[in-house]
Amino acid sequence: MPTSSLADRGVVKVAGDDARHFMQNLVTSHVDTLAAGEARWFGLLTPQGKILFDGLAVAMPVERGGGFLLDVARDQAQTLTKRLNFYKLRAKVIVEDLSETLGVGVVWGDEPPPAGPGIAYADPRLAELGTRLIGERERIAALGDRAEEWHAHRVRLGVPEGGRDFPWNDAFPHEALMDQLGGVAFDKGCYVGQEVVSRMHHRKTARTRIVPLTFTGDGPSTGADVLTGAKVSGRIGTVVPGRALASLRLDRAAEAIAAGEPITADGVALTLDKPAFATFPFPGEEEPAHD
Repeated sequence: MPTSSLADRGVVKVAGDDARHFMQNLVTSHVDTLAAGEARWFGLLTPQGKILFDGLAVAMPVERGGGFLLDVARDQAQTLTKRLNFYKLRAKVIVEDLSETLGVGVVWGDEPPPAGPGIAYADPRLAELGTRLIGERERIAALGDRAEEWHAHRVRLGVPEGGRDFPWNDAFPHEALMDQLGGVAFDKGCYVGQEVVSRMHHRKTARTRIVPLTFTGDGPSTGADVLTGAKVSGRIGTVVPGRALASLRLDRAAEAIAAGEPITADGVALTLDKPAFATFPFPGEEEPAHD
């Protein structure tokens, strides 16, 4: 049962009588229906539909003050707090950055999480990602530092992480696979950037996706250009032994595969590997037959 603290994660608290209504009207996923202890991946977007912030919203029980704890990138926690306070206007909501006192950990594997370190909640993106923990930062730190192993596990599953695999303010939810992993609700009402996201979904115009790539030997560097033949068609994100995630133009990758052209980064030959959860057409797959 591997465990690790995630020192690069922070915690933002959103509480108050209007917390659920407030968050539901801002973020990409349904958070108003969460039961206490449940979590959901969310994005807070620009009006143009780009991801400004993403994280896991965890619903808190009434005896703990209700509302949500937001498991987010620590270097974004303070900015997110300011942005949410900007939006609250007259809503009965309190938004606080608790990252100095609360930390985030993770437990993955087949066994249940250890008792005691804090609030436990299943990662809502994939069951294989295990259980997350929020608790006092010192107690979470006692879980140890196996973050590199955790990221290798995440990359093997094909799950991207904001700030590592896609830049904030420059990626649409579809590009970050939020539509594939429960981070977007297409049946909810208006939220910031909703019209753009809905249009991309219904017109199927997402040409760029984050995809897993495999390689042999030394891998490319994070940030390296991905070439399909001679065309720059993507960018490498997280790299772990034998595997990487990359933001990639799927149409160009498909053209390269059909033409027998290589897909490379830093001179390293790369092979696409479709994640088990993906429902979008994947480069190299045969087109379905039409009558």
